Amino acid sequence: MRISMKNLTKAAMMAAFVFLCTYLFKFPVPLTGGYTHLGDCAVFLCVILLGRKQGALAGALGAALSDLIGGFMLWVIPTFVIKGAMALVMGAVMEKMPRSRRMGWLIGAAAGGVVQIAGYQAAKYFLISPEAAIVTIPNIVIQTGAGIILSAAVITLLDSSHILCRLKEM
Repeated sequence: MRISMKNLTKAAMMAAFVFLCTYLFKFPVPLTGGYTHLGDCAVFLCVILLGRKQGALAGALGAALSDLIGGFMLWVIPTFVIKGAMALVMGAVMEKMPRSRRMGWLIGAAAGGVVQIAGYQAAKYFLISPEAAIVTIPNIVIQTGAGIILSAAVITLLDSSHILCRLKEM
């Protein structure tokens, strides 16, 4: 796969955006020792702006970098894989939707969100304990749901102001 300098720059900027949304806008969850963040919204936006493959790579890199810098070393690789899978599923669903379906990305984001929930719970099951996987289900469901809802608001706003179209053309 050959990538132009323009597309590489866009992907790098979106990875940085995901990192910032994940790292700076986080809300600690004492029960799990983790945090909820705005990074999922940024990952969904990556897929819309960059497409399935580049969006997945940018989203996965940005989220994994946040875990690395934030001191969550155990989660760097699982986050990279899970966020990448979430974005790939979203993009695949979007590609299957008819172009006339304006909100097709939302169905893709929900499908990707299910992948994220299952992925993190499986990772917690093996990396921490089965109990931790069960106890933290509400946290990941809330985080994923909040990311989808926030994305709906942000993307609708960007779309109605025609900024989304201009960002895609850049």
